[in-house]
Amino acid sequence: MSEEITPNGVREIDASALKGLAHPLRMAIYDALTNHGPQTATSLAKRLGESSGATSYHLRQLARHHLIREVAGESGGRQKWWERIPGAVRVPGPERELDPSTRTASHYVNRELVRNMSRAFEDFVDAAYDEKRIPLEWVEASASDTSNLHLTKEQLAEIAAEYEKTTMAFIDKYRGRSDPGSRPVQIQFNAFPLIDGEETPS
Repeated sequence: MSEEITPNGVREIDASALKGLAHPLRMAIYDALTNHGPQTATSLAKRLGESSGATSYHLRQLARHHLIREVAGESGGRQKWWERIPGAVRVPGPERELDPSTRTASHYVNRELVRNMSRAFEDFVDAAYDEKRIPLEWVEASASDTSNLHLTKEQLAEIAAEYEKTTMAFIDKYRGRSDPGSRPVQIQFNAFPLIDGEETPS
């Protein structure tokens, strides 16, 4: 992967890596590693309802494109632990001049990313009504904000840029941490705890 780093430290996914990611199981694996941290092929197979042979193969393909990596010092015997390479990643979108195959891959990956985000929020909304799945305190700490406006494209670009600047500066101070009592959280903005099919500790 010929990596390009933008001025704000975001890694740009190149065409080869983008095409390598554009596969249903690889997207599911990448999403699981992003949301839930390091996993083995066996734990991913259980989580995703796949065989460990399939998850092992696709983990290696993601690693070949430098989208994930083995966890240093954690692998032993046949159980390799894998993690998403840390840091924000940008997927090329329709605004780019892309060849047809890369554009198709970009469309697929971006669509799946949006679907995964939507599913995560839907899971949270369902779980919010069941305190056996998530305590009320976590629901009250969450947020979902929507604003409907009439804007020009310049005004929309200004809001997006300002949102990214102020929000990411604040979020970055928590990136890479795992404080006592923490759990995976996704901020869209919606900001909510991720639901993983298990009872959540208070």
